[in-house]
Amino acid sequence: MNDIQWNITTFQKLESDQLYDLLKLRVEVFVVEQQCAYPELDEYDRHPETRHISGYNEGGELIAYVRVLPPGLRYSEVNLGRFVVKADFRQQGIGHQLLQTALQEISTCWSQTPVRISAQAYLQTFYAQYGFVRVSDGYLEDGIPHVEMVKKA
Repeated sequence: MNDIQWNITTFQKLESDQLYDLLKLRVEVFVVEQQCAYPELDEYDRHPETRHISGYNEGGELIAYVRVLPPGLRYSEVNLGRFVVKADFRQQGIGHQLLQTALQEISTCWSQTPVRISAQAYLQTFYAQYGFVRVSDGYLEDGIPHVEMVKKA
């Protein structure tokens, strides 16, 4: 699965179909699949420095997405969140490609700033491969075990 088209944009430059697709994917996974009723839409999406990173397969289908919040918006660090790979495309290395793409964008935009993620606990090893270190006790977020992890600049 090497033929992924990566798109990095701000909210203001998202086309309506792109916005619909990314919101649909986030709701499919975080609200429906994970059975979490929570306010999926927040004002962080619209912040002018927020980056929306989307991955499309050869057929033009959105299969991966992550949102990158600038430092000072949610945390003092850059925040990586809403990290998602569509169910049918998991276990194919797409999550690694998505994270590498996000870290490259962060390095370009905020090279001197650490990165914070509220990671689902079972993904700690995945993120640790990229230099993220657990910095909190475990906690429940929407009924799912999470930990805070930070990657130094």
